[in-house]
Amino acid sequence: MSTRTFTVGGMTCGHCARSVTEELSELPGVTDVQVSVASGQVSVLSEQELSRDAVTAAITEAGYTITDWPSAN
Repeated sequence: MSTRTFTVGGMTCGHCARSVTEELSELPGVTDVQVSVASGQVSVLSEQELSRDAVTAAITEAGYTITDWPSAN
């Protein structure tokens, strides 16, 4: 299992969190998504390491941007 935590900009409410969660949950291997609107932190648990391109595309599809992509946990 792999956990990736990053920061998403522009989220302001529960609807924002749901949109991000829905898009990320559609990525192959994703088993859990946790979103904190207050901090902008998103943690994704997946069966394998997720590519930055795939995560970026999902976040963009939800209408937001990744503002910080730290090294893998």
